[in-house]
Amino acid sequence: LLQDLHHSDPRWAIAVLRYFNPVGAHESGLIGEDPNGIPNNLLPYVSQVAVGKLKELAIFGDDYPTPDGTGRRDYIHVVDLADGHLKALQALATGSGLSTWNLGTGIGYSVLDIVRAFEQASGRAVPYRIAPRRSGDLAEYWADATKAQRELGWQATRGLDQMMLDTWRWQSGNPDG
Repeated sequence: LLQDLHHSDPRWAIAVLRYFNPVGAHESGLIGEDPNGIPNNLLPYVSQVAVGKLKELAIFGDDYPTPDGTGRRDYIHVVDLADGHLKALQALATGSGLSTWNLGTGIGYSVLDIVRAFEQASGRAVPYRIAPRRSGDLAEYWADATKAQRELGWQATRGLDQMMLDTWRWQSGNPDG
């Protein structure tokens, strides 16, 4: 659709931003994720277990060809993602065309890495059970954000520990959303 729009009028300036797995919250703890219905990513489940809303976390598979057997993904802090949006908007203001950039850290963290980091950040245990793999899940994937770094001067700066601390600050301060 966006390519068609650009082809119909090349004066358009269009950015396509490919996110990986946004996590975290604003460092103030005042703005965070409160999914409606069933969350479609890992961190709401981990944080809800840590705060006591859920009994345990289901980890879907522990037999992937990864160091600890669990799936690995690229997680990016939502504030880094917001910074990437601003850099893309600045780039669009200076020209036209259709540009696509990956916004991620380029680092894969396993489900167990996330659980351990969240336990460290929260000071609470995150009980889990191993469940069968979900159909279609890949063993691992992460971003190559070198184009965004080169063309936008953007790069993620917040690491896993900060992502987990900010998520916990939000969840513990807002246990019911």
